[in-house]
Order: sequence, then C-alpha cells, then structure tokens
Amino acid sequence: QVQLVESGGGLVQAGGSLRLSCAASGRTFSDYPMSWFRQAPGKEREFVAGVTRSGGTTTYADSVKGRFTISRDNAKNTMYLQMNSLKPEDTAVYYCAAGRNTNLIPRTTQRVGFWGQGTQLTVSS
Repeated sequence: QVQLVESGGGLVQAGGSLRLSCAASGRTFSDYPMSWFRQAPGKEREFVAGVTRSGGTTTYADSVKGRFTISRDNAKNTMYLQMNSLKPEDTAVYYCAAGRNTNLIPRTTQRVGFWGQGTQLTVSS
C-alpha cells in the first residue's frame, strides 16, 4: 500500500506557472506507474499525465501536451507536475494516482489503485 499527499496548488494568473508535488510514503513508490488526474466541479475526473516506474517514459492528455511536464524522483518518493502557460480551463482539483498494474500507467480511474486527496488549482483570467 502507498499513501499519497499532493501539495503546491493555489491561485495563478492565466499564462503563469505552478508546480504540484505528490509525496508518497514508504519505499514502494518506485514500484508504481503514476499519474496525475484532475476534476473540475460538475465534470468527471480526467487523466492529465502519466509516468512509468523509472520516470523514463511519460504520456499526456492532448489538452496539456506541450504545457505540462510530469516527472518523478524515486529517491525522494515524490512525483511532480510542472504546469506552464496555464489557462482558466486548467482550474480543477488535481489528484495524484498510483496504478494498480505495475507495468501500465493508469490512464483511467479504473486503473488507479491509490489516490491522493487532491490539491486545488485556480487559474484566473
């Protein structure tokens, strides 16, 4: 089991940048492919970005491609989401997620084994 805690959310102007962090408990962090999801009020939780266990491969939703960068530091049991060129439509609660399958990045909520509690991002226009 892994416990996930997000941090780094806040209020930022459109066009600005912010970095989210996801801190995981224990040494098992490196066993899990990881993802970031987000959920806006009244909308379904959606996939944002994912990363393999080693951090060597990443994948992104089309809506954030070229603006967001996912990374991880297994020595620190931490995953990051660097968000640049932020838009009002990025406003959401952002969730850290660990995959059920150790070989597959979780791209759907069904494939998520563990969730963080979320951190709020608000982008003003």
